[in-house]
Amino acid sequence: MSVSKEIKPGDVLLELDGIWMSFGRVCALDGISVKIKKGEIHSIIGPNGAGKTVMMNCISGLYHPQKGSIYYRGEKINHLKPHERATLGIARTFQKVEVFGGMTVLDNIRLGRHIHYKSGILSGSIYLGETAREEIEHRKFIEEEIIDLLEIEHIRHKPVGMLPYGLQKRVELGRAIALEPELLILDEPLAGLNLEEVEDMARFILDINQEKRWKITCLLVEHDMGVVMDISDNVYVLNFGNMIVDGPPEEIQKNPEVIKAYLGEEDLYATRK
Repeated sequence: MSVSKEIKPGDVLLELDGIWMSFGRVCALDGISVKIKKGEIHSIIGPNGAGKTVMMNCISGLYHPQKGSIYYRGEKINHLKPHERATLGIARTFQKVEVFGGMTVLDNIRLGRHIHYKSGILSGSIYLGETAREEIEHRKFIEEEIIDLLEIEHIRHKPVGMLPYGLQKRVELGRAIALEPELLILDEPLAGLNLEEVEDMARFILDINQEKRWKITCLLVEHDMGVVMDISDNVYVLNFGNMIVDGPPEEIQKNPEVIKAYLGEEDLYATRK
């Protein structure tokens, strides 16, 4: 499955049109509409329970909205399952790290290449003919592009379950970009990280967005307002399932309604660890 429509930087890559989602009597998303432009970093902020993760789940296909439409490259994708959306170029990391603890860093990242294996990823363990050549190419890509980018050469053969949390976050990011996505959804990538790790992760996000080799459009859910305001092109503010406002960071951080709803009159930068 593929979407062949040409999308240039600045064009709308992903659009949510009137998305509505409820759980029982609780309205998680109330007619949410957003447009994510190719080549940019868009961030979604809001207090806990605002609907941010529900929105991410609707985009990635874990949830199917009860009303509204989701368009990717101009094509409606409401009916597509998560793996089908991945095939289109949509990848995701999760709020809680999802890695295979008993597998090495290299093998965890290798799993992210599954849609690129013509012979099937399980065949990669059988080094014969074309399958062997394909496996070598994929491993070279992981070693030279991803492991080098994320600065994890020294741990590439270690079991992920033995690594500190901050490095596990890097591995999960590595597996997501191994898909070579056009759109990467990042659900609280800075959660649980110390200040040095936060700075490193923010740098990696900027690298995959700006470097010519990657140019990945990023959709970020994050509570660290310092980083959000530093790296985002556009910020959306959710509160109780409603979109309060959206705009460039310099407008959002000065908006009295946003400050009151999100931090209760506090400075937007006060959440920086």
